[in-house]
Amino acid sequence: MANAQLTNENTVKKVFSGRIPLENACSLFIFEKNSLVQHLMHELKYKGRVEISFYLGKWLGAILKEVTAYQNIDYVIPIPLHKRKLAKRGYNQVAGFGQEIAKALGTKYTHQVLIKNNPSKTQVFKDRFARAQLQHHLFALKRTELLKNKHILLVDDIITTGATLETCAKKLLDIPGLKISIASMALTI
Repeated sequence: MANAQLTNENTVKKVFSGRIPLENACSLFIFEKNSLVQHLMHELKYKGRVEISFYLGKWLGAILKEVTAYQNIDYVIPIPLHKRKLAKRGYNQVAGFGQEIAKALGTKYTHQVLIKNNPSKTQVFKDRFARAQLQHHLFALKRTELLKNKHILLVDDIITTGATLETCAKKLLDIPGLKISIASMALTI
């Protein structure tokens, strides 16, 4: 269970290089098959272990509050789930993570700006090409006045290709003056 990404954000930032402009990017863990991280993510997403989200958010939040680059975040925003998936699962696996990071940074958390319009099948079984085909119209923005000229931290569980984060970031970048940083629980390499 490696967490080298905390000290070397370049690996995470490289995933998005040339795709979206980022202020900062980090991930708590490196995701490897058959690892404790894979087990944690599986428990969180499919076994109802929502407390893992809060725990990982506290962990990363404690680290980020000591990093100058993350001290000017105005809002923490989770990648949203479609309302049907949210109803089925009962929770957004990234919500607790984002809430705890926001607490640690002494900033605001909101899940009411970025909305997932259309349901999509799980990304787990999609290859890189299929993930890259996510469409800009899958997500919508509400209450964009909150984010004008702000710096947000967009949070997700696992960065595989970065397609979901990229799609959301491109939608958010329609807001004038917005700056984006990214944090995730894990990064596949």
